[in-house]
Amino acid sequence: MIKLVASDLDGTIIDKNNSIYENNFKAISDLKQNNIDFVICTGKTYPIIKGMCSKFNASYGIFGNGNQIINLKTGEEIYKKLLSSSEIDSCIDIARAHNLHVHIYTNNEIITQELKYMDLRNYKLQQENYYDTSLGITIVDDLKQYLQFNKTEVCKLIISSERNLSEIKNEILEKENVSITTIRKYGEYKDITINKEYEYLDITPKNINKDTALKILKDYLHIENNEIMAIGDNLNDLDMVKNCGIGVAVANAYDELKQVAKYTTVNPVEKGGFAEAVYKFVEF
Repeated sequence: MIKLVASDLDGTIIDKNNSIYENNFKAISDLKQNNIDFVICTGKTYPIIKGMCSKFNASYGIFGNGNQIINLKTGEEIYKKLLSSSEIDSCIDIARAHNLHVHIYTNNEIITQELKYMDLRNYKLQQENYYDTSLGITIVDDLKQYLQFNKTEVCKLIISSERNLSEIKNEILEKENVSITTIRKYGEYKDITINKEYEYLDITPKNINKDTALKILKDYLHIENNEIMAIGDNLNDLDMVKNCGIGVAVANAYDELKQVAKYTTVNPVEKGGFAEAVYKFVEF
């Protein structure tokens, strides 16, 4: 019997037009009424989507691709891990050497030298009151100087470009012991909020990802792996979908994710693929 449903947001519950299929809300409500924990499992940091967590009435949240876990019922922080200053400096130096865009997530702000790619996306969505958050977006002259002067704690760092970043990823991993997930927004996955195709490296502390965080939460809740269902669409969902009791890819997911999922929904995110999975595998 499933006791916990963990789901990605963008592309899984929320479509590319930032809309949510009505039946997804009903499925989440039915989970709550039957005392089944619903867990938001996202690459976004908590301050960005704090308001959205309340909207979904989630029990727990895994944020920053796994670097923070919060009990949303009590506000307790269950787990947190940050990038070190040396890791941050090294990533920024490598990005600068290749003339790549960098932005950084902290507990209360996004820091960038110029609004581009994902930070521009976040800025636009915030201007449209989509996130319902007080998270600040700070534009600085020099990232490293700002971080050093303010002794800023960094949750994760993003390197973005319209070029392939495979070599950059390898260069960073040769120098730093961090975790890096590549996210590509091309073709059908194009970022329509800013009307741009690009890819980015999501850089977090070593061994930090959604799968690891879900295992930490599983132990915290004293439940078994076969009592967990995880649902996603993107490459940063791959390990948690592959390793949980029931792993589900929505119909619009990347092929790599579909290959490891135990089930792929008939419906895409726009037509309630999340809800389809819930009603197929959860006993009410």
